[in-house]
Amino acid sequence: MRAAVLSRHDLDGLSVSQVAAPTAEAGEVLVRVETAGVNQLDLNVIAGVGPGAHAPLPRILGIDPAGEIVAVGPGVDIGRIGQRIVVKPNIPCGTCPRCLSGDEADCPQQTVVGVHRDGGAAEFVAVPARNAIDRRGLDAAEATAVVHSAAIVINALRRAALVAGERLLVTGAGGTLGRAAVAIGLARGARVVAASRRPLAPLGDERVVQAADPAALRDALAVDGGFDVVLDVSGHAPTLAAGIAALGWGGRAVFCAASVDPDLHIDARDFYLRRNTLSGVASARFDDVAEALALAATGALPSLVGARYPLDDIATAYREFPRKADGKVVVDVR
Repeated sequence: MRAAVLSRHDLDGLSVSQVAAPTAEAGEVLVRVETAGVNQLDLNVIAGVGPGAHAPLPRILGIDPAGEIVAVGPGVDIGRIGQRIVVKPNIPCGTCPRCLSGDEADCPQQTVVGVHRDGGAAEFVAVPARNAIDRRGLDAAEATAVVHSAAIVINALRRAALVAGERLLVTGAGGTLGRAAVAIGLARGARVVAASRRPLAPLGDERVVQAADPAALRDALAVDGGFDVVLDVSGHAPTLAAGIAALGWGGRAVFCAASVDPDLHIDARDFYLRRNTLSGVASARFDDVAEALALAATGALPSLVGARYPLDDIATAYREFPRKADGKVVVDVR
């Protein structure tokens, strides 16, 4: 089969090559891939940094694959053959206290498709059967765009305990996760402010704030009297800090960005006195994925698909990824 194989830690080490197709082992399914996603985590694998440093090479890249189940391993219902699915990329261990309590998104032993095992930028991929989830009639590209991005947002808003009527600030609202966050916040009855460094067309009745830098963002948000929840998906520490500064009494901030700057500066005394909290959310639970796909299937989410590239052009997709902010970058395998 043809697959995008990384043999060393730079883009010149990535090639689309002929390799042996995988087989479905016990508890797994074999998926004929239609689309896969491009993610910041892929760039970490290519560079060999952060969580990407744990990827043994050579490695087939590609998270969030969508396609059709064509074979099953021992212990898997043969009736799943032919099912059109999308893959939840984070694979929990299933045995730790987090997993046993139903909070598998925070499993400390979880592995990731395309990092710890071969990914979906290939004609076929083998994954645990539980991670191959019915895509509810969505086409492959939409399912690839939704499965990780929208599900993480749902997890983050649950972590922040957002309820209808609360004030929600989304920073980095122009990106894939940002658009999902605005739409989901509106669907939950929040009063949403969408903040971005570039012009945005509103998705609903949210207020849009365009601020070129964190200082301008702080000034623009000062009149709001404080937010109940801030969800930052910008990956930019000064922007996250501006959002935290805009929290009201008992406000909750959550950030979801693998590329977040390492140096976050906040007013610790103010944060303490206002009883604020800050959480990081990096993956999602299985029920978060189910909810995200259901929302997309009912049309509650805007299209999250951005630029698309053929498999042969996957190196270009990674090279241009930082400049492609309008939706999820998708690789068309078939």
